Amino acid sequence: MTSGEAFAAMDRLLDTARFGPVYLKRPEVARLVRGSIQHCALAGCDLHAWVIMPNHVHLLFTPHTNVSSLLCSLKGYSARQANQLLGQTGQFFWQRESYDHLVQTAEEFRRIERYIVNNPVKGWVG
Repeated sequence: MTSGEAFAAMDRLLDTARFGPVYLKRPEVARLVRGSIQHCALAGCDLHAWVIMPNHVHLLFTPHTNVSSLLCSLKGYSARQANQLLGQTGQFFWQRESYDHLVQTAEEFRRIERYIVNNPVKGWVG
């Protein structure tokens, strides 16, 4: 199985929102994450497409800084704020690993952008 196939299989599972926490389904948590994404975009990247699903987030961006640092900052800040909002301590909010992919071509960029934009349509289970 290629990494792309593994990503697609995992994303199909995530889209059902049947496994793991669905904190992002809560409007106040989603707003917090949205604000973090928008702040991050102002500070360190061009944000092309993004979506917040009940249990995961997709981002398509062009970084102006180190990608690892950018994601660490985004995930760290939003996790602290979300955990505070949820009254949680000592728990991970985000998965430790993320699926990062360097886009190679304009065609691939458009495909990923379409995928992100359509993710709520195909994945939302209410």
